[in-house]
Amino acid sequence: MPVDLKALKPVLARVRATPAAKDPGDWMTAACPGASAAERTAIAAALAKVPEPSFARDAARIPALQKRLKALKLAAFLVPRADEHQGEYIVARAERLRWLTGFTGSAGFVIVLQKEAALFVDGRYTLQAPAETDASVITCRHFKKPPAIEWLAEKVAKGDRVGFDPRVTPMREAERWRTALAKVGAELVAVDENPVDSIWKDQPGDPFAAIHAYPVRFAGEASADKRARIGADIAARGAAAAVLNQLDSIAWLLNVRGGDTPATPLVQSFVILAADGHATWFVDEAKFTGGLTAHLGNGVTVRPIGAFAEGLQDLAGKAVTIEPETATAWIAETLKNAGATLVEGQDPSVLPKARKNKVELAGTRKAHLRDGAAMAKFLRWIDTKAVGQGELAVMAKLEEIRGADPLHRGASFTTIAGAGSNGAIVHYRSSPETEKVVEKGTFLLIDSGAQYLDGTTDITRTIAVGSVPKRLKEHYTRVLKGHIAVATARFPKGTGGIAIDGFARRALWQAGLDFDHGTGHGVGVYLGVHEGPGRISPLSQVPLEPGMILSNEPGYYETGSHGIRLENLVVVSESAMPGFLEFETITFCPFDRRAIAVGLLTVEERAWLDAYHADVRRKLGPRLTGADKAWLERMTAPL
Repeated sequence: MPVDLKALKPVLARVRATPAAKDPGDWMTAACPGASAAERTAIAAALAKVPEPSFARDAARIPALQKRLKALKLAAFLVPRADEHQGEYIVARAERLRWLTGFTGSAGFVIVLQKEAALFVDGRYTLQAPAETDASVITCRHFKKPPAIEWLAEKVAKGDRVGFDPRVTPMREAERWRTALAKVGAELVAVDENPVDSIWKDQPGDPFAAIHAYPVRFAGEASADKRARIGADIAARGAAAAVLNQLDSIAWLLNVRGGDTPATPLVQSFVILAADGHATWFVDEAKFTGGLTAHLGNGVTVRPIGAFAEGLQDLAGKAVTIEPETATAWIAETLKNAGATLVEGQDPSVLPKARKNKVELAGTRKAHLRDGAAMAKFLRWIDTKAVGQGELAVMAKLEEIRGADPLHRGASFTTIAGAGSNGAIVHYRSSPETEKVVEKGTFLLIDSGAQYLDGTTDITRTIAVGSVPKRLKEHYTRVLKGHIAVATARFPKGTGGIAIDGFARRALWQAGLDFDHGTGHGVGVYLGVHEGPGRISPLSQVPLEPGMILSNEPGYYETGSHGIRLENLVVVSESAMPGFLEFETITFCPFDRRAIAVGLLTVEERAWLDAYHADVRRKLGPRLTGADKAWLERMTAPL
């Protein structure tokens, strides 16, 4: 069979983007249905010759874009790290910010003017961003000092035109930019073609990965029941339909999982959900695996993803609900031009997805027990084998251990392995150029997670390699005190994460210390390791609700020296005290007792830690043998 390299190039991009893929046959079967074994071999050989897109830093790219802006008569252009679906994990084609600047973080925003450029990042990336970008063509700034909108308003003049891509910019964000620029007489202009794409010569195509049904035994609720429930919410809003562009919402609603995005089993697609529960799914049907059509049933109409604009136009004259913070400006404008009436409101699947059902919670608890046993094996390996090893070898060992689980489906994000001073880089990504070896007398920070068919995990442990200085132990213990304060918190129903965040910081604040990131984020079930709307952060007023899974991860980071983060996942649960909620910890893995300054702990904190370690020993002990079990018993002994 003829090999169309251009058509198959996205397949290679997908495979390269997910090296932990269990079976290359999955994507080959989906990409080439009906191909013989010999034909698949030929295709694989041809794919191997297709060059990878280059994300290596290149200082010539920003000047090339600036030249393009002059030709388009744009004073500036906005480059968010975003795609059409507004998720954390985006396809390689949409990694415009990374290609343009070299910055690999999960969140960032670039403004390119004709003679300068700036990258705005949050506190997680204030060290990483300058290290990865070229200061000769771009400056790195904290996203609040001042905010990007205020910064640009000082740079542009009356009559200037500022370009943006409406397909990757949320409706509400476009409105904020438009209002701010209008105050100084400048204009926000939507571009038909993203100018970054015009200079990105080896830009990848869209990914091509198999789509599978997600069984009710893991999901806990049939898609038809979910759609009926969400449809009723849409009707209650006075709308005839909702437009969903967030991929985790779509995967949850339809009970499907795919492989188009790294680390999260999502499917590039869009959904229009009618108030009667009928869904129209705009997706590449060639990705379907056997039985998926039957799984979807008559309540889901499948249309090509390229027909999405037509689907929006079909809503002419109807009231349509969209979430303005995530639905793109292009979606909103297309609906308005078609004559639809916009009903603004939260994506109707977000809260139901966040409130995990009993089956999802039971599966997640099981996944965490298996993951805890894998972590215990890994941490014993760290104690006995890691000194002198590089960070990349440490990461590979963890994946090897986790990969033995038959339900394992890869990492839930790229493992952060920060040895010594690299641990101070909050979202550090190790590479051959940056990795350090594990040395005695230092901390090793390991932040990692896994995707299992029955749950998603996220855990951070900071390990004392040999004997560490007293100052490091004090920092570690203050972070641990904050972790315990969150784990033991009881709070009234209706409380937002902002009220819990200070619990994690109190012991650090007492010593004049702090950390520049939130304390916790939502977590999905075989979905995104980061999901909303619930969070524990200084900015989140969303009420925490029973069934939400959140992380509890305070930290402390000292540039050039060390980083500490201690993370478990917790479930928001009903308290025995009427009208109150509390947290159930579902991550089971020892904290490094060798790093604790025991004298800094209160009697209550020591009691909690001893009880937690006894629980770890009881739950993980039967899953371990020999030296691994002996290590666990030592590490969970009472203080």
